Amino acid sequence: MAAVLIYAIQIFCRLLTFALLAEAFLSWFAGNPYSGLGKAYWIIRRFTEPIVTPCRKILARFNTGMFDFSVLLAMIFVQIAERILIYAVLLIAY
Repeated sequence: MAAVLIYAIQIFCRLLTFALLAEAFLSWFAGNPYSGLGKAYWIIRRFTEPIVTPCRKILARFNTGMFDFSVLLAMIFVQIAERILIYAVLLIAY
């Protein structure tokens, strides 16, 4: 049971990290919102925006210039949350 839950946490976090990475790359190329890339970008952005927005608010306090590191910070938070959740599952299961 614990192994299945850990596996599900890992899969979800990998999918979320992949979606964040895809959002970062598609933001460079999705200029037209009616093109295929534009539609894919907005679908992925709708999925990842609840995670990226708090990171954007945190980084707004610092002057990062024209660079937006909120997606990178969100990826770090996802990895930290994954490890904490797996550790909690292991503590409860054993």
